[in-house]
Amino acid sequence: AGPTVEQQAEMARAGGRTLAALQPEQRAEVIYRLADLLTDQREEILLANKKDLEEAENKGRLALPLLKRLSLSTSKLNSLAIGLRQIAASSQDSVGRVIRRTRIAKDLDLEQVTVPIGVLLVIFESRPDCLPQVSALAIASGNGLLLKGGQEAAHSNQILHHLTQEALSIHGVKDAVQLVNTREEVEDLCRLDKLIDLIIPRGSSQLVRNIQKAAKGIPVMGHSEGICHVYVDTDASVEKVTRIIRDSKCEYPAACNALETLLIHRDLLRTPLFDQIIDMLRVEQVKIHAGPKFASYLTFSPSEVKSLRTEYGDLECCIEVVDSVQEAVDHIHKYGSSHTDVIITENEKTAEFFLQHVDSACVFWNASTRFSDGYRFGLGAEVGISTSRIHARGPVGIEGLLTTKWLLRGDNHVVSDFSEHGSMKYLHESLPLPQRN
Repeated sequence: AGPTVEQQAEMARAGGRTLAALQPEQRAEVIYRLADLLTDQREEILLANKKDLEEAENKGRLALPLLKRLSLSTSKLNSLAIGLRQIAASSQDSVGRVIRRTRIAKDLDLEQVTVPIGVLLVIFESRPDCLPQVSALAIASGNGLLLKGGQEAAHSNQILHHLTQEALSIHGVKDAVQLVNTREEVEDLCRLDKLIDLIIPRGSSQLVRNIQKAAKGIPVMGHSEGICHVYVDTDASVEKVTRIIRDSKCEYPAACNALETLLIHRDLLRTPLFDQIIDMLRVEQVKIHAGPKFASYLTFSPSEVKSLRTEYGDLECCIEVVDSVQEAVDHIHKYGSSHTDVIITENEKTAEFFLQHVDSACVFWNASTRFSDGYRFGLGAEVGISTSRIHARGPVGIEGLLTTKWLLRGDNHVVSDFSEHGSMKYLHESLPLPQRN
């Protein structure tokens, strides 16, 4: 029957500690090996994935966007391998990096160093490519990892986990990454607060909300919704507007970083630019919903939207009208989800106002919302995008999976020596950091 999930968590904890104690280049070797295996064993991986796709289609349970997420291809595996090699290269000085040094007193030196968080539980739906990405980030940051994938990707996850353990075996740390195959419900996993240090959900907003509710005493990092806005300012370039909107909405509408609400300055209504936007959305077969202000300008219009806080995840979007950049910012703060928001304008002053005042994890000027991604940010991959305000925010790579500890090196020092009548004085001098490679 295999180990229980509690035993798997214990194995991940022990394996993670051994992993963290390896030399950085040894952890990098494991990730390079996994990247090679993804391309070397391509046929085997695609065969397993084909089984998952056939089963999903036979059962007819998955919508088209989810089937797309489930599907692996040669090009996806090649991109994964490239991302993993980026992670390996950037992992060399992640764990044990000194970020602060202070001389507390004579012969009493304090260091703050980066360390792994501990055991991560990553719960993901439909996307088997998530497994090697998250595994590589956990390996690079020295964390133990429990993976809980959706049943719809069982065959793909099995082979990808097997290859991950094969890569880990080159330095004897196979146990550090565990795939939970038992029938445990997510709620049961969320009760293991003595064994799991951080939960990262990857999936629908409903999944994230369920986990946030179920996680008693374990922090959850992630975002429940991706309600991303693009604001088209009066000074927007005609050439840039349709390109950026098309890419943000149509390139991959199921993604959490796809455009959901288009905000248009009132002065642009009934202009050729506005007509071009609408024509492009029609050609791309995007269903348009009207916000209340937009609907009031129209004699006949698309259906008025029930809520301005909707993540469509499909070829649908809401259009709303605003009177100024300030009103756009206010709208985003009221109805957005602090994920990714964009301004399209040629006015640098307006753009800077938007960049500084929008309180989201990612705020862009004249660029598609779809850039909000760990791989595109140069992090190699991401464990997810965080919209929380503590610890990590935005696409989370290696840095977001580390915490710190304090190391104090003394020589028979006691606090009483620093009292009013003691013989010692605090210096609190900042010391130079060691040179990074």
